[in-house]
Amino acid sequence: MTKLAITPNSLCYLATKGAIEQIARVLAKDLGSKGITVNTLSPGPIDTPQFRGGKPQSVIDSIAKQSPARRLGDPEDIAPIVAFLVSPAAEWINGQNIRVDGVSLSFVCKNKSVLTEHQGYVV
Repeated sequence: MTKLAITPNSLCYLATKGAIEQIARVLAKDLGSKGITVNTLSPGPIDTPQFRGGKPQSVIDSIAKQSPARRLGDPEDIAPIVAFLVSPAAEWINGQNIRVDGVSLSFVCKNKSVLTEHQGYVV
């Protein structure tokens, strides 16, 4: 079972993302005694020029429809989470990967069927 959206040709992206999560966990342990917290944030598809680059509108629409809100995320959906994580209120959150994805996690299998993850289960 996976907790990441897997799309074709995404091996390097996912490997790097996984490595960053593990580096953050190690840094959280190493720096925690100094009062420094280290967390990662994993946003879902966010409507930015970089995300849209090279994608036909039909693909963007298809990705947006995977979210219960039927839209892509906006940077404004992510900013409050970042603000919270760097605030004193989040001092007890350390070494975590926070997923902010609008429950749009899914992946397409070789046979083109779509499995969607909801609350940790692939359905």
